[in-house]
Amino acid sequence: MSHFKIILQLNILFCYVSVIGLFILKILVIGLGYVGTANAVLLALNNQVVCYDLDSDRVKKINNKISPIEDKEISEFLSNKNLNLKAIDQFPKDQSFDFVVIATPTSYDPEKNYFNTSSVESSIENLENINSKSTIIIRSTLPIGFTEKMQKNYKLNEIIFVPEFLREGRALRDSLKPSRIVIGSHSEKAKIFANLLLDGAEDKTCKILYTKSTEAESSKLFANAFLALRVSFFNELDSFALSKDLDAKEIINAISLDSRIGDYYNNPSFGFGGYCLPKDTKQLLRNFDNVPQKIMESIIDSNATRKDFISDQIVKLNPKVVGVYKLVMKEGSDNIRESSMQGIMKRIKAKGIKVIVYEPHIKEDTFFNSKIHKDLSQFKNEADLIICNRNHTELEDVQDKVFTRDLFQQN
Repeated sequence: MSHFKIILQLNILFCYVSVIGLFILKILVIGLGYVGTANAVLLALNNQVVCYDLDSDRVKKINNKISPIEDKEISEFLSNKNLNLKAIDQFPKDQSFDFVVIATPTSYDPEKNYFNTSSVESSIENLENINSKSTIIIRSTLPIGFTEKMQKNYKLNEIIFVPEFLREGRALRDSLKPSRIVIGSHSEKAKIFANLLLDGAEDKTCKILYTKSTEAESSKLFANAFLALRVSFFNELDSFALSKDLDAKEIINAISLDSRIGDYYNNPSFGFGGYCLPKDTKQLLRNFDNVPQKIMESIIDSNATRKDFISDQIVKLNPKVVGVYKLVMKEGSDNIRESSMQGIMKRIKAKGIKVIVYEPHIKEDTFFNSKIHKDLSQFKNEADLIICNRNHTELEDVQDKVFTRDLFQQN
């Protein structure tokens, strides 16, 4: 490429980025889960943002400056910041959006060996039907090769995959202080969107990495697989310590002093769960069909083994009534989907032990035929053993009843 052409492209990009500071870009965010809501709030600091979701209750909450998910920073920003943000429950026919951010849920069915991306595809189809000229940004987790396939199948300008690395309950905090920004394209629009994310962030020092779309999709799945591997490692260490009557905390403290291992993400649990890790490890394993591997399969097996082991430890205590303190994956989250506690609960019930639940996030009176208590005091009194993935100050008065492997009192 000639020197003149490089300078010309840089000038075009500089001018476009400069325009961002002078004129407000118009952005549509599809999906008001924790990823979509965090993106909408972040982008609405400096741009005009419209959110679309089928759930009218979530739409009303956004318009009333109430967070539709449990996230401290999102609640604070909606209440206190001057955000250019509104939500709608009808798909817009407006073609004037500069960017459309898709953040709808995807799921993986291991029995059918199928990654359900129907919500993302439906959004793309809707955009094609209105002849959208917007640049489409997909932030939902995708199977490897999906973005390239969508770009070929639909007559749209550009579809860019931008993986998110957000924690539930801390999604906006992670957006304000990102560890990195990975963009699955080298185009000029990709660079503009990266700058939009950086403009809203408080920490503007993070690295921006531009990759091809399939490499970006792979990076997301491998990152979560590694986190699942780390969780499984410390859980198996804890299982060993429990079996040998050793102090797991002392062992973990000792090995965590090695800088190559580090003193973080090392707190044992009942198993990894939640929205991302179970789904993404299984999806990644599927892509190893013709590739030699042992670790990927072992991560999934290890998690099931941990739940079996923890359940056996609980059963050995001979409880008559086991109280499950919260089904959510971790403190600060309102997501119970695929939480490790559900796996423990089902295993205990299969042994004929009565199980009751305390979970403020569930409106129903029962969960898997177990009574849900709304009153914490009644729950404490009825249970003769209380199990919790993460300990809590609410249980300080009944610690003699508590079974947990939360050694460091942290998520």
